[in-house]
Amino acid sequence: MTLTHAPKLTTDGDRSIGSRIAAHRTAQGLSQTALGQALGVTFQQVQKYEKGRNRVGAARLQAIADFLDVPVSTFFDDPTESTDGKETIQHLLQDPEVMELVRTFGTISDQATRRSVLSIVKAAASLQVRVAAIPN
Repeated sequence: MTLTHAPKLTTDGDRSIGSRIAAHRTAQGLSQTALGQALGVTFQQVQKYEKGRNRVGAARLQAIADFLDVPVSTFFDDPTESTDGKETIQHLLQDPEVMELVRTFGTISDQATRRSVLSIVKAAASLQVRVAAIPN
């Protein structure tokens, strides 16, 4: 009698880890190709990891963390879970406009200009909140 082993199916945890890999890669402005080259795999394999279609082994996850310069725990812990109804950082990192803003802001080297841009963004957000609070 021979036993056949069913392939290990991916889980919600695998998809969660994959989406965190994608978020951190995107936040650093890296392509799937660049990450794949650093890992010695194809960009298609990186896609499979990020979509949770393939599991990421421990050693590979460590290599990803090293390349992205984040601790491995980044892919497991979710200190950004929100209980107050606000968007989580993870959710924000998946928004292409947020990532464009972050990457562009990161190119500003002058500290005074960075502070000014941040003030503008905060003021715009504050105005948005005040407009939303006005009763119809």
